[in-house]
Amino acid sequence: MSLTAKLLLSPLLVAQALHTRRKLPRLPEAEGERRGMVGEGVPLRLLIAGDSSAAGVGVVSQRDALAGQLSARLAEACVARVHWRLVAQSGLTTAQTLHLLQREVSGHDTQRDGPRHFDIAVVVTGVNDVVDQVPSHRAVGAREALANWLRNAHGVHHVVFAPLPPVHEFPGLPQPLRWVAGSDARRHDAAMARWAATRGDVSRVEMEVQLNRGVMASDGFHPGEPVYRQCAGAIAHHIATRVWPHVPKETAS
Repeated sequence: MSLTAKLLLSPLLVAQALHTRRKLPRLPEAEGERRGMVGEGVPLRLLIAGDSSAAGVGVVSQRDALAGQLSARLAEACVARVHWRLVAQSGLTTAQTLHLLQREVSGHDTQRDGPRHFDIAVVVTGVNDVVDQVPSHRAVGAREALANWLRNAHGVHHVVFAPLPPVHEFPGLPQPLRWVAGSDARRHDAAMARWAATRGDVSRVEMEVQLNRGVMASDGFHPGEPVYRQCAGAIAHHIATRVWPHVPKETAS
């Protein structure tokens, strides 16, 4: 979207954004364990990190959220014993997700929290970069810093980034705010895709998700169980076919 159009619409957009923040219900993060093990086979150490969509906002249980569904799908698709850990919090930008990981993972208790090193990390961020008006180049810089830290500090072989959702289809956002935010989200996603294509240890998942009130949470902003199920399937397929075969299995032992 052009800067001119944004400036012309800015008073309305600000008013709509403030009204939407007040109106949308504050849904809790999904309840349940944020670490576990599932499946049998070669060990696969998985870290899932990010914002409210990683934390499972929109469903009651982590079993129905991204972490629970993804770990189960991966165990089946990779014939692996998946040791997984979730580190996520509502409202985080990509840069804030890195800060959360640095606090929660680097200083963790191995006996209590599980492995300190991971084979694969799945990162779900971006919507809050759009909401907080983080420029797309800065968001990409934060993704690069996050990927580099995961590799250097925790031995992550490959970082998988989920694409930004089709914000222009969020039923909880009024027009023209939905249109403007959707345009920004597409720009952020395209910038991430271009950057990910330059690295061999990073990838962006390709997926097509169509959103409507029937598959979204009650706020019309967060995923419902059907969306988590579809995203988990797409990410698991991406990892099983494009990532896991290239992970040196000695790092997964």
